[in-house]
Amino acid sequence: MYEPIRNKSVHTMTVQSGQSGLYASHGRFPHRSREAELDIRLAGHLTALLTVTDELRALTPSVELDAAANRLATQVARLRDGRAPLRAEPSFPGAGPGHVEALHRRAHTLAGNALVVATARGDIPGEALAAARMAAHAAALGL
Repeated sequence: MYEPIRNKSVHTMTVQSGQSGLYASHGRFPHRSREAELDIRLAGHLTALLTVTDELRALTPSVELDAAANRLATQVARLRDGRAPLRAEPSFPGAGPGHVEALHRRAHTLAGNALVVATARGDIPGEALAAARMAAHAAALGL
């Protein structure tokens, strides 16, 4: 088997009494609540989905994609206490149909990831939006 560790690791950070620091107020490890962590993850997935949606909007403009981008931006802002997501300019203005299909596949995957996190969080608006985006990208792929 193994022998238990008898000495403290030299890598362990400790705070002396009376000192302040990252670990002083939270005990040994800094932490957030589970809900806060899930909010951060969901906002990240939705922001990535928004980026891919903006790319698709540049390549295949449509009212449906514009509305989806607005809904995604609204949900990200809600999860980030009103702070709007950063939005990048599309990187491939003249890409072909193969690139559009790859973007739809990426968006479908990101929407699925967002759906999993939203479900774990119990975030009904996030679940509905992620499921709708997943269905839209599946339809665009012919799945």
